[in-house]
Amino acid sequence: MTAAANLPSLSPQSTDIVTLQAHILQQQSRHPEATGQFSWILSALAISAKMISAHVRRARLDDVLGAVGSQNVQGEQQQKLDVIANEILLRTLGGREGVAIVASEENEEPVILREDDSAERKYCVMFDPLDGSSNLDICGSVGTIFSILRKDRRKTEPKDSLLQPGAQQVAAGYVLYGSSTVFVLTIGLGVDMFVLDPAYGAFIRVAQGLKIPATNKCYSVNEGNRLSFPAGYQQYLAWAQEQGYSSRYVGAMVGDVHRILLQGGVFMYPPTSKAPKGKLRLMYEANPMAMLVEQAGGKAYSGPGQRILDVQPTDIHQRVPVVLGSTEEVARVMEKLESSG
Repeated sequence: MTAAANLPSLSPQSTDIVTLQAHILQQQSRHPEATGQFSWILSALAISAKMISAHVRRARLDDVLGAVGSQNVQGEQQQKLDVIANEILLRTLGGREGVAIVASEENEEPVILREDDSAERKYCVMFDPLDGSSNLDICGSVGTIFSILRKDRRKTEPKDSLLQPGAQQVAAGYVLYGSSTVFVLTIGLGVDMFVLDPAYGAFIRVAQGLKIPATNKCYSVNEGNRLSFPAGYQQYLAWAQEQGYSSRYVGAMVGDVHRILLQGGVFMYPPTSKAPKGKLRLMYEANPMAMLVEQAGGKAYSGPGQRILDVQPTDIHQRVPVVLGSTEEVARVMEKLESSG
């Protein structure tokens, strides 16, 4: 039997098989001025995703579950795989010619790869290496979130290039390590989804131009903190439960947003008495997810009238409240927040 015989048969209606690498090159071909650096950065993210996925699947066998006994810059207990994923991304991206600055949620300061004003290094990459890592011990979903910005050559301090509103992102995405490994990407032209085929070692495009349903009676929030939510959020939850809404909460932003991207609903991470400015990081989580959601036709706010992508960051580890998802569902949350003052 030949190797071709093992491939799935394609019906006349089937489209060609397109890998993530081929998709990236297709997009590059539309820009004659492109140098290929941006494509190489996306390729580095894809390679990192494969490596992290392999570690996640072997975590119990390789004894890399649990905490390492130290805290990250956020004061959170670092998991062993947090450290592994962070190191993979730093090393893989650090070898790409177009990357000027790499910043991780796990590190206090960004890594300045080049301080010169060279046009050859014109991108900044920010990432949360392993979102939801506390889920690892129970085989729950975890993920990687990333954001790509152009280096602002007008800034005297290189790291100040990172302090750009999310609307300036040139690309954003996430990788979900669940029952399959899913790579979701936007470069500002809609949202595309790829799934890692372990048999071939490649991400295969499975959907283009994803659109969030305008409504779905489902919300995602950590209701364990409900009593410390501002009044508007509590009013929304009371209303939603009266209307028969379902509650779904994975405990990893990547998992919750992935479900909403495909099925609709609303994801919320309100401010609390312990985290009055919110818990999620603007640069590493809120901005990239907001870009994806808006590119898929949804909405993303940090409060009434405050679009997440318009927030001017003042610190790379800044936190913000987050409400994102289906347009109608986000609007209902905003109505309750506005009416509560």
